[in-house]
Amino acid sequence: MNSSHNADKTRDKLAELLKLAHERPLDTEELALLNENAVGFDATLGLRYTHIARGEVRAEVTVNPALLQPWGLVNGGVFSSIAESVGSLAGVVQAGEVVVGGNNNTDFLKSVKAGVIEARATPIHTGRRSQVWNVELRHDGQLVALSKLRTMTLG
Repeated sequence: MNSSHNADKTRDKLAELLKLAHERPLDTEELALLNENAVGFDATLGLRYTHIARGEVRAEVTVNPALLQPWGLVNGGVFSSIAESVGSLAGVVQAGEVVVGGNNNTDFLKSVKAGVIEARATPIHTGRRSQVWNVELRHDGQLVALSKLRTMTLG
């Protein structure tokens, strides 16, 4: 089997899981399957989804040296990227089809040097063609960044 075929198979498996999440929250086993098959930028970030359901998606990233600025703080782009991934996945689950980011506005409130960053996406507006998501990013229970993400459906 070639790698293109394997990638297609993985993509189909993930799409199937997200269709399930449109109807009901994913269970622990389904979340593990999704996380074990992470690809692309989510895999690079080390993003692990902890809850996927229509109307709420949660995930976490363990800080590692690759995510830090030269001054030892998590790079602001990491927070924006986490918000983009978590909010976009929430949009896919909500719409039941592919969405893309239209705007990502992230405010950085506190710096982070180590530990786990937790993200939670909840809807502000869910229309047929566009959605707006609130994404809170927390470290040790404290709000460290806040994003508002606008997505658009492709279908």
